[in-house]
Amino acid sequence: MTTAVGSTRLRPGAAGAAGAGELPLKAIRSAFQPVVDLDTLAVVGYEALARGPAGTPFERPDVLFEAGRSTGRLAELDSACRTAAFAGARKARLTAPTWLFVNAEPEVLHTWALSPIEEMDGADLPVMVEITERALTHRPAELLAAVARLRMLGWGIALDDVGADSASLALLPLLAPDVIKLDLHLVQRRPGRDIAMVMNAVHAEAERSGALLLAEGLETPEHVRRARAFGATLGQGWHFGAPGPLPAKPAPPPITSRVQLRPRPTQAPGVSPFDIVTSSRPPRTADKALLIEVSKQLEEQAAAAGGGSSVVLATFQDARFFTPATRRRYHRLAQTAAFVAALGLDMPPTPLPGVRGGVLKPGDPLLDEWDIAVVGPHFAGTLVARQLPGQETGDDDAQYSFVLSHDRQLAVAVATGLMSRVTPRPTTPPGRIPR
Repeated sequence: MTTAVGSTRLRPGAAGAAGAGELPLKAIRSAFQPVVDLDTLAVVGYEALARGPAGTPFERPDVLFEAGRSTGRLAELDSACRTAAFAGARKARLTAPTWLFVNAEPEVLHTWALSPIEEMDGADLPVMVEITERALTHRPAELLAAVARLRMLGWGIALDDVGADSASLALLPLLAPDVIKLDLHLVQRRPGRDIAMVMNAVHAEAERSGALLLAEGLETPEHVRRARAFGATLGQGWHFGAPGPLPAKPAPPPITSRVQLRPRPTQAPGVSPFDIVTSSRPPRTADKALLIEVSKQLEEQAAAAGGGSSVVLATFQDARFFTPATRRRYHRLAQTAAFVAALGLDMPPTPLPGVRGGVLKPGDPLLDEWDIAVVGPHFAGTLVARQLPGQETGDDDAQYSFVLSHDRQLAVAVATGLMSRVTPRPTTPPGRIPR
């Protein structure tokens, strides 16, 4: 999502300003804003921004998307915006390695069904799909599956508005984006402790994964200088061009682009965390009492990170093992972590305020496991354990085969597998900032 002078944010009741009338799906068009390489100033891509018919209230994206949401046609509107983006790029004859950035509405990304035309265009023109962290926290299983499908098409993933909310920092490793889009306030506001925290977190992730940093909201030379200092290599904003039609004769794309997709880890569906970790780490044996204390220590590491910057996901085999003492710990944990989830047989969708649930179905290998993963910007750890045959479940003396690891890749792999089992949020989340 781009920003611009005079752009509007979603306001409650904005759809009412449009008055009665059919949602103008067939009249959706795209405005395009350039994305530039901050070193060479070459245009490396364009972000497609949805607009309704000119001269109508629907021209404003906040009104347009509030109308789509309130009428239950958000998925249709999202599809129409994507179609308009591809049509505009095709008409302007954009070619690789110029990238087309397209936005995805968090609530409906899991419904994307790519048409043959979109797949063909995606093959001819590199496509970068922008999503927000709200998409991951709302319907995590569906989103992770959708991202895997998009990557199979050769499309890239950009995480938008990073730094606007601490949750976006915590969820960076699970999504493994190709591009990290820095929220505009990071370059437009006076530096402070919160901005320094974001800088440390995104630098750590970019250094580990090779993701590129893209600074939004660059409207002045000073903003550009701050973006460079932040580590951004890509930039976007009115300093380089306002949203509008694509050039009649776009500049020839650079021979090579700084934006390159890097291999991202994939995970076979149904593979359990224990199997993932023990494929590279030999297990040991311990009783339940010891593993409880090890789990508590991992939880304390997440709490110590503070700033709402950690993800904690854990399995409990059965909801009845989510005891009052455990509930008290997880209640406190939910106050400091960005995302907390508990999974088990018969686990409710929201075991506690601020804690997400995940129901394990009969036959799920996790029913025989005890797993916890903690992932933060500067700490990662996981404990995976499988109950040995013949042991009485729930007995403190029950023996488990286990691995404790602080390898970041393993912790992220376990967290991703657990996240894919989290129950979708029962209510519709707030809409993203209009594109």
